[in-house]
Amino acid sequence: MGRIVALDYGTKRTGIAVTDELQIIASGLTTVSTKELLLFLKDYVAKEQVDLIVLGEPKQLNNEVSESEAFIRVFLTKLNKAIPEIPVTRVDERFTSKMAFQTMIDSGLTKKQRRNKALVDEISATIILQSYLSSK
Repeated sequence: MGRIVALDYGTKRTGIAVTDELQIIASGLTTVSTKELLLFLKDYVAKEQVDLIVLGEPKQLNNEVSESEAFIRVFLTKLNKAIPEIPVTRVDERFTSKMAFQTMIDSGLTKKQRRNKALVDEISATIILQSYLSSK
């Protein structure tokens, strides 16, 4: 079995999380500049066996897609062309940023550490991935 990679896509940076090879545990991997995301993913899948990419699907409270979905669809088209052998599934990502921030508070991080938006994105990707694993 290969890993599952989750993405919390943003216009500036994207949080990335991965599972272990047995697809049991979700862990934060890193945050990369969105401009470098496709290159990062191509390099990662060349080094690691990846079975699936889970991409956050931002929705509003009324269940309609958010404004950022337009950017994600463009990225998704590029991703499918760049790495066509790996399927992509979408997971509702509502409240993941708030959950990530609360996780940081619960972990005892200082206010200065909680301002690290890259860390919030990485934790959000981990929450997206854990949500997918729990629903499987």
